[in-house]
Amino acid sequence: MSPGNKNSKRISKKKRGFNAQAFLDSVGVKRAIKEFKSAEIVYSQGDAAKNVIYLQEGGVKLSVVSEIGKEAVVAILGAGDFFGEGSLAGQSVRMGTATAITPSTVLVIEKSEMLKVLHEQHALSDRFISFMLARNIRIEEDLIDQLFNSSEKRLARTLLLLAHYGKEDQPHGVLHKVSQETLAEMIGSTRSRVNFFMNKFRKLGFIKYNGGLQINTSLLSVVLHD
Repeated sequence: MSPGNKNSKRISKKKRGFNAQAFLDSVGVKRAIKEFKSAEIVYSQGDAAKNVIYLQEGGVKLSVVSEIGKEAVVAILGAGDFFGEGSLAGQSVRMGTATAITPSTVLVIEKSEMLKVLHEQHALSDRFISFMLARNIRIEEDLIDQLFNSSEKRLARTLLLLAHYGKEDQPHGVLHKVSQETLAEMIGSTRSRVNFFMNKFRKLGFIKYNGGLQINTSLLSVVLHD
């Protein structure tokens, strides 16, 4: 392939992508920038839902606690993700807790400001709708995963999703620092089971620890295996 063709491919990929951060900067969206340390709570279940949050840097987990005190992790978010969007759909309180899993920087956008920008700026509106549709598909897939797959398959799929497998516009392969306890909560298993499977994956060469947890795409074979 000639250098010209390679350059054309790179340019076309840039055109297909949408940098929400740059767009929020360019249209002058009013927002507050906040920084959180690892394990610090961004908002808690039951707090008033008054804004939408854009994750600029770092990682955040979304969790829900039942009436009997059992916690379930429902999502792990990375840079470029929105959360707290339930406020736009009429939620008056937060349905779960958002906690930083690494040092994180977020942009807090008031509900009224976000609604105004979504109505006026079609590019951001399209990006936001695409994000929400992808989130809904992920929730459906997670439910099917919980109902029909073994804990080993659920762990493999979760690791691939966290490593952005199949997403060309995002860096992939190396995970944020995610504890085995968090992984256990995400797949509905125990830490000891997660530890067993992680050791198995490492011995098989599916993952390795080298300045972070690196995920090999060969881990997909665990998900596809009947």
